[in-house]
Amino acid sequence: MATERPRQAAPSGWLLFQLGVVLLPSSALLGSLLLFPALLIGSLRRERNGWSDPWTLPLILAAVLMVSGCLRAYSGPLAWAGLANWLPFFWGFWGFQPYVSDTGGRRRTALWLVAGTVPVLVTGLGQIWWGWQGPWQLFNGLIIWFVTPGGEPSGRLSGLFDYANIAGAWLALVWPFALAAFVQPGLKPERRALAILLATAQVAALLLTDSRNAWGALVLAVPIVLGAQSWFWLLPLLLLALFPLLLAVLPGVPSAFQQPARALVPEAIWSRLTDSRHAAERALASTRLSQWGVALQLIGERPWLGWGAAAFSVLYPLRTGKWHGHAHNLPLELALSHGLPVAMLLIGFVLALLITSLRRGLRTLFDRAWWASVLILVVLHGTDMPFFDSRLNIAGWILLAGLRMMLRPDPVPAADGPPGSTR
Repeated sequence: MATERPRQAAPSGWLLFQLGVVLLPSSALLGSLLLFPALLIGSLRRERNGWSDPWTLPLILAAVLMVSGCLRAYSGPLAWAGLANWLPFFWGFWGFQPYVSDTGGRRRTALWLVAGTVPVLVTGLGQIWWGWQGPWQLFNGLIIWFVTPGGEPSGRLSGLFDYANIAGAWLALVWPFALAAFVQPGLKPERRALAILLATAQVAALLLTDSRNAWGALVLAVPIVLGAQSWFWLLPLLLLALFPLLLAVLPGVPSAFQQPARALVPEAIWSRLTDSRHAAERALASTRLSQWGVALQLIGERPWLGWGAAAFSVLYPLRTGKWHGHAHNLPLELALSHGLPVAMLLIGFVLALLITSLRRGLRTLFDRAWWASVLILVVLHGTDMPFFDSRLNIAGWILLAGLRMMLRPDPVPAADGPPGSTR
């Protein structure tokens, strides 16, 4: 595991970090128990402190505003508890940087994420195809996997996650790395076969989550990972493949075109994309538009420091009579809970990292996959809130730390080939 260790990373921290990353999708507890000491080690003996890095300043200011907002929060103690979703991860953005400080470290981390996702794939496909069910216990019940037969909800792959949309978000996050592992040059035949197997299982699992966001991520990652040099042939192929789907789902398409398209596209796909399965039974208060409308009203009433974390789950039933735990949109949730200034700081911070790293240039195949993974997470949080799962939250801040380190010169250029002498 010492292979491709970044020069800034201590050997002990690098070992703990890799083990934590590979165990993270299987167990948030085991992953955290390893990543926490790695974070401590990564925060020590740094060339620069966090205060001197301009990229940490928005996080520091946002933290001050969040704490200030808790003093007058409508949600009371829930507001203070909600800080656990943010403040420790601001530190993680700084402390994880040594482990993803060069292309070799980021590539190794990406491959460990792919390897660590294998239990999610196996249990997810097992629950859908073979009816596997938990709970399965390790270490006398310290680790319990609640694998629901047939998925959660029924018929949708959830694997080791509580819900199919969260499983879809994790698989979407890892998909660019699985794709990069598959297409990387110079692989030995046996490793190429393994990469093809993992990529195929990843696609199958993503489709079986029945998550529209995950399906979109499946397509979005391909042109980014393969790079602009492939676009002259890839984009026409993608458009040709997606054209029948667009005819099948877009409103206003004449029946003479839509019906043949729906005969060609599997009904499970077009009915899910048009939401025709549940449209008749879904109450207005259950829709995203209703949630976003109420969230905007609440933001307008307390725009500066917000209502406090988890306030949406308290206030939405009072306004609509229907319970929802969050606003299904991260910018709105941030503004409602912590105020518009915090939302602007954090959303601007992430978008600035994406834009600046893209303008600087993505040097390698795995850096393109890394950038694509962050973009996918950003898009997913436009209509859902998967970061409430601690595994996705931890992985997301590791990815943001790597994006930050892309803006620095790489002291040791790393190849895109597999570790060791395989090229």
